[in-house]
Parts: sequence; structure tokens; C-alpha cells
Amino acid sequence: MARQAFIMKLHPGKEEEYKKRHDQLWPDLEELLKGAGISEYSIFLDSRSNQLFGVLEANDPSALNNLPSNPVMQRWWTYMKDIMETNPDNSPVSIPLKEVFYLP
Repeated sequence: MARQAFIMKLHPGKEEEYKKRHDQLWPDLEELLKGAGISEYSIFLDSRSNQLFGVLEANDPSALNNLPSNPVMQRWWTYMKDIMETNPDNSPVSIPLKEVFYLP
């Protein structure tokens, strides 16, 4: 099991909408993520900076490489692009973080 962490950026004033959309996560998106071997996926918000901190565990990190081309993921990105910083393909701007400490 490999852990991955990353940061993203939420537009100001969109905190409640971001939480609402994730509280109503699409079943087909949940199925896609779990099917890719993702577990223990959390996203935290630093309300001072509007930065989102995500961390997930993946059985096979290389399986995550297939997610961007999946139509369900592309629909989700389009749905979320109005409330967060995104790339030209609508994917969220996501900066991977390097793990420097872990206490199991």
C-alpha cells in the first residue's frame, strides 16, 4: 500500500459548495476510485489559505495513471472546475507532496 499526498486550491467563498459536492459524491466516481485500488482517501481544508490537502492510499499507484482518461473522472473535473483552480483539461491543479515522516 502506497500513500500519496497533494495540495490543491479552492476559490475563495467556495468552501461550503466543495463540501456539499463531496458529501454527495457520485456513486460511479466512488466505484471508479475504489476500483483503482484507492482507500483511506481524505481531503482537508486550510481555511486561511483555501488550500486543500489530500491524502490517499493506493494498492497500485500506477493504476491511478488511468483515471484522467476515464469519462467519469472527466465529468467530475468539469463539475468542479468552477470552484477550484484547474488546468486547461479541467483537472484540478494538484501539487504532489513528498513524504518526510510517517508513524504507523
